[in-house]
Amino acid sequence: MPPNNSPRPQATPHPAGGPQGAIVFDLDGTLIDSAPDLHAALNKVLTEEGATPVSLQQTRGFIGHGIPHLVRAARLECGIDPAREAAMTASMFRHYMAAPARLSRPYPGAVACLEALQARGHPLGLCTNKAIAPTRMILKALDLERFFSVVIGGDSVAQKKPDPAPLLAAFAPLGPPLLYVGDSEVDGETALAAGIPFALHTEGYRKAPLHDLPHRFAFSDFAQLAPWVASGSDAPA
Repeated sequence: MPPNNSPRPQATPHPAGGPQGAIVFDLDGTLIDSAPDLHAALNKVLTEEGATPVSLQQTRGFIGHGIPHLVRAARLECGIDPAREAAMTASMFRHYMAAPARLSRPYPGAVACLEALQARGHPLGLCTNKAIAPTRMILKALDLERFFSVVIGGDSVAQKKPDPAPLLAAFAPLGPPLLYVGDSEVDGETALAAGIPFALHTEGYRKAPLHDLPHRFAFSDFAQLAPWVASGSDAPA
């Protein structure tokens, strides 16, 4: 990973009445289950290539580094000529942009959690490796854009996660950071590199065992997150 010289914002302390500060979320596997739409678009690409379609579970394993990486992983899985990768990636963007939120849905309780955090005065942001155009389309389609005053996509800055630059760019206009919420190894590495506490959504697309991802808090149900933030707890869970 190239060195990142951006200044690291310092996590705000917990004042009386609970912690204050900004919270940034990942998107895929954290706030929404986007795999069904990615799976549908990817299989259209593979069909065009004369390849065998992949399963939804296989597609979940490809998610985390953006669409170019997803296409590369699928190409390798299907043994397709590397010379086809650029055309496959362009086709994937075309199919995905045609319907990026037809099957994707927020995880149960995610919207209520965002409402609770916003009501408590936490500035909220989004940092994803998904390109910014489909990200904004999805946020609008699922009525999530109202929560985020800053949205950083995979092509918003020169680097992608796990480089800390995108996450730091998301926090920069929000004020002192409190927490980054994600679901994967990529998110955990990003938070660690940025020096920001990490909360792990365990129902996303992570591949490693839970204990292999350093985190301040792990949750399977979004109903757990806002109360934990309000408690100001620093204990790992």
